[in-house]
Amino acid sequence: MIKAITGTKDILPSEIQNWYNLEDIVKNIMNSFNYKEIRTPIFEETRLFSRGIGEATDIVSKEMYTFIDRSETSVTLKPEMTASVVRALLEHSLDKQFQLNKLFYISPMFRQERPQAGRFRQFHQFGAEALGSTSPALDAEMIILAYQILKKLGLSNFVVKINSLGIPSSRENYKNLLKEFLADEVKNLSEESQKRYETNILRLFDSKDERDQKIMENAPLLIEHLDDESLEHFDEVKQMLLAAGIPFEVDPKLVRGLDYYTHTTFELVSGSVGSQSALCGGGRYDLLVNQLGERDVPGIGFAAGIERILLAMENEKVITEIKPQIDFYIVRLEKELNKKVFEIATKLRENNSVEFDYTQRSVKAQMREANRLGAKKVLMIGGEEYERGTAVLKNMDDGSQEEILLSEIK
Repeated sequence: MIKAITGTKDILPSEIQNWYNLEDIVKNIMNSFNYKEIRTPIFEETRLFSRGIGEATDIVSKEMYTFIDRSETSVTLKPEMTASVVRALLEHSLDKQFQLNKLFYISPMFRQERPQAGRFRQFHQFGAEALGSTSPALDAEMIILAYQILKKLGLSNFVVKINSLGIPSSRENYKNLLKEFLADEVKNLSEESQKRYETNILRLFDSKDERDQKIMENAPLLIEHLDDESLEHFDEVKQMLLAAGIPFEVDPKLVRGLDYYTHTTFELVSGSVGSQSALCGGGRYDLLVNQLGERDVPGIGFAAGIERILLAMENEKVITEIKPQIDFYIVRLEKELNKKVFEIATKLRENNSVEFDYTQRSVKAQMREANRLGAKKVLMIGGEEYERGTAVLKNMDDGSQEEILLSEIK
């Protein structure tokens, strides 16, 4: 038997309503904040991600699904959405049409990671990107947007963590300070962190290696070495979150390793999904658009993992059990009425959800199927009623029945 590829998952009919409900909540809240949906191709030129995510990142160096197509172009199944949104913004000159572009997406992504609970090789994300303003209000809005979606989904066991990466000049000074602090400890770091020491030093704070964590315990923190401009920006974000009633924690070790990130970074972290605890992560990337298209357009965004959020909802027992339901089930009393049943079903389906029997089952078996499908009403075609030009309509909630004219069915 051919099975689904490791790290991928079929979303079955019994689960799909939960996805619909989540997507509806995302779309409604995005709309209330005036974010417009964007859909980009499922694959892009590889260089978009190598430039937009960074050659030194695990995503680009280890996890991307990349291949050469028939035109000899290197293409990659998109591992994240921000680079694609920025590419679309530049290609279609959205930044020249509108000063501020507020966009959202719901899309599959692809990374060849080691599968585990809440982590897949094909996974789905929703997220938002706001491009065109450096306002701290936009940073706060992005965090509030993510927070409101998770709360509306019924989640409560999560924490909002925020930090500031400051402006590039103060961050570069801090990197040099961190390198000096670690100079005598480099040889004691894990192999991966020794590489990051040279290429992406801020990522040392993300290491899960116990030796690395012990070494980094007393490392100087970026937030302690920010310039006045960065501190003022961060303070405004915090004040706006407090004014909006959003609880948060400042986590000085919450970092992003890429140079185009500036100022606010944040995560919404769950206590309900095990080691893969970040439901949502985001930050300000004022230098990314220039890096990809040499136009100065500041931006901020976030991405949230749908599978991981659904797992958190399941663990917190806030997923509502959804029972199947249709408007009508048509029960055929005599086999020779198949054509008439088909005709009536076709007419009813113009305004209703309708099902009938395709397998010549008994009346009793048809009624069982009507119950299984959660039919609100059963329309029984046949017998003496049919000869009189009527049918029996049964209300499945209270069991009441009435005769209706076949000619009036619509």
